[in-house]
Amino acid sequence: MGFGITHSSLKMKKAVILLSGGLDSATVLALAKQQNFEPYCLSFLYGQRHGIELEMAKKIANFFSIKEHKIAEIDLRIFGGSALTSSIEVPKNNDFKSSNKIPITYVPARNTIFLSYALAYAEVITSFDIFIGVNSIDYSGYPDCRADYIKSFEKMANLATASSLNSNNFFKIHTPLISMNKKEIIKTGMNLGVDFSITHSCYDPKIASDEVISCGQCDSCILRLAGFKANNLVDPIKYRI
Repeated sequence: MGFGITHSSLKMKKAVILLSGGLDSATVLALAKQQNFEPYCLSFLYGQRHGIELEMAKKIANFFSIKEHKIAEIDLRIFGGSALTSSIEVPKNNDFKSSNKIPITYVPARNTIFLSYALAYAEVITSFDIFIGVNSIDYSGYPDCRADYIKSFEKMANLATASSLNSNNFFKIHTPLISMNKKEIIKTGMNLGVDFSITHSCYDPKIASDEVISCGQCDSCILRLAGFKANNLVDPIKYRI
């Protein structure tokens, strides 16, 4: 599948991969394997309206023959404040690229919560590497997807953990997609053999006859469709439009 040559003589380092079920995190997982990391995947059921992404995360983990895939259950609906965790309507055909406003699909402190769980998981399995698919090029403007934020979290991780204080090792937050646009991400994933038909991106999907049908109009769908079009490819998932 194009993951590169892995020499048995090389010892694989463990890494925690935040796996959402989307095309970005699937590509990050493929990149981690290419770099000879042994992936331990972590997904979240956090009360998101697009909870179907967890089924895709399971399929992706199975596709890559992941040794361990944990799903943490937390309920961010108790706070609300986002179209993804409340009854607030998901914006459609939003001109997010020309707006300086953070969209209502932003989930307060989500990546901070996710990375904190990943950090705890990494300590337990004696890993100092965490991969996350954040991007600051083709994205909706979320503040916790920026390089400055990642650097700050990494600094905190190395101040706050027994693993770092009791050893000469330092935690590294890997963000291999941070400077890629969606076209480049999809091309990278294709080159690594990622099956994008088992990924999910839509914020407002519908389930019909056991099929997942994406809206094609939310920010995430718009970015995904544009990425496939830029590669002269047809997105293998189904849309309502």
